[in-house]
Amino acid sequence: MKSNLTRRAFVARSTAAVGGGLVATTVCQLSAGAAVSAGPHQAMGTRAGEVTDTTAIVWTRLTAAPTRNNSGVVVPPRVKGKKKEGKQESKLTVPVEQLEGACPGAPGRVQLRYGTREDLSDATTTECGVASAENDFICEFKLAGLKPATVYHYVSEIPSPAGTPKETAFHGKFETAPAPGAPGNLRFCVMTCQGYADRGHADGHHIYPAMLALKPQFTCLTGDLVYYDSNEPRAVTERLARYHWERMFSLPRLVEFNRNIGCYWLKDDHDTLSDDSWPGMKAGELTFAEGQKIFRQQAPMNDDGPSYRTIRWGRDLQVWLSEGRDFRSPNKMADGPDKTIWGAEQKAWFKRTVKESNATWKVLVSPTPFVGPDRTNKNDNHSNAGFQHEGDELRGWIKENVPEHFFVITGDRHWQYHSVHPDTGLNEFSVGAASDEHAGGTPGFNPAMHKFHLVKGGFLSVTLKREGRQSRILFEHRDVLGKVVYEFSASRIAS
Repeated sequence: MKSNLTRRAFVARSTAAVGGGLVATTVCQLSAGAAVSAGPHQAMGTRAGEVTDTTAIVWTRLTAAPTRNNSGVVVPPRVKGKKKEGKQESKLTVPVEQLEGACPGAPGRVQLRYGTREDLSDATTTECGVASAENDFICEFKLAGLKPATVYHYVSEIPSPAGTPKETAFHGKFETAPAPGAPGNLRFCVMTCQGYADRGHADGHHIYPAMLALKPQFTCLTGDLVYYDSNEPRAVTERLARYHWERMFSLPRLVEFNRNIGCYWLKDDHDTLSDDSWPGMKAGELTFAEGQKIFRQQAPMNDDGPSYRTIRWGRDLQVWLSEGRDFRSPNKMADGPDKTIWGAEQKAWFKRTVKESNATWKVLVSPTPFVGPDRTNKNDNHSNAGFQHEGDELRGWIKENVPEHFFVITGDRHWQYHSVHPDTGLNEFSVGAASDEHAGGTPGFNPAMHKFHLVKGGFLSVTLKREGRQSRILFEHRDVLGKVVYEFSASRIAS
């Protein structure tokens, strides 16, 4: 069937360009006489990302089967406390496709219909995207000309001569940002660090239905979304790395969340290559560069341009998403002015765009900490002695330029905290691991810095409320079921 799918000819006809509010009619159909296929399918669902007030990217991946391989061979999890550097602890005896959670890809074509009405009676239809082994059977649709502050509904469809089979269509939605000058109310969530064996429920982490129940406008996924090196099987090849994404993001709770909420994706070390990794490293046959490429494919984000970016959600909020792996110096390098995590271009961009912003609240979402405190044996982030020079530079710059309305939200650490830097007053909120089973590793409560400290899993929700010229921002640490365990708020007069 695979060779037949590859040989079939497709034609596309478009009556108008997609974007700019124009309605397009595009038809994908097989050549005459082609047999109807039972697939491909979309076992990993869809993802909407990089949402602005007028644009968005919708992602899907074509699969050979309608669901993940739930009856496949289960790879035993690594025994905690046992570590074999550079080796797999569980030797595979079957092909990856036969493993539990595997979603083998399938070639084909797919199109998107999207509009502001749930029944899609006002839908715009894209041209067909081509899914092939070269792009891991992934298709992305870059939508433009969208209306600000609007919920968009969509369906990702795999056409056939007899029409679109209902069982292969996949529905989703996302919300666009308000226009930059429009004040308004909104909520977003931030999560990090999700181990597969530690997910706490067969269908996926508890935080996903908990976050979905809050109906956030968007969510930030701040790295360590899979664990190549500490979740078996160890990803020492490109195929094994892709299996980690298939297994994690085909879980029902994750599929349901991603089809309903727009997300911004950031990577860290474990979902790029290995613990505390930097450019030039390898893990078996898998290179750091291949890890960078795979993340770009799995995340609904632009193929080109830097992975650091900033997003504006109306008059009152601007968020900066930093990149902590692509430009970093080796961790073992001696600290000083030449040692960096961000790189010169990202630092210059950050300082320029923060100074240019007139947002009421400014929030940096970082894959790794700025304030901490962290464990003394760590040497991988701006709160550590190994990168103190650049950490002092950035914290000092923030103090001098945006001292009262700038906050940091960090991933990476497996415990929740609210810390205030003793010298600069910079507030940092650690969202904590995605499950209680994955929590741990803290150096303990530090009374000189901590306002809150809890060794539990969960996530962070941030809410903005505007009443007249008064704007309030509320940070809420929540447990894995969504219960608030700590909150901090601030208010200021906005224009």
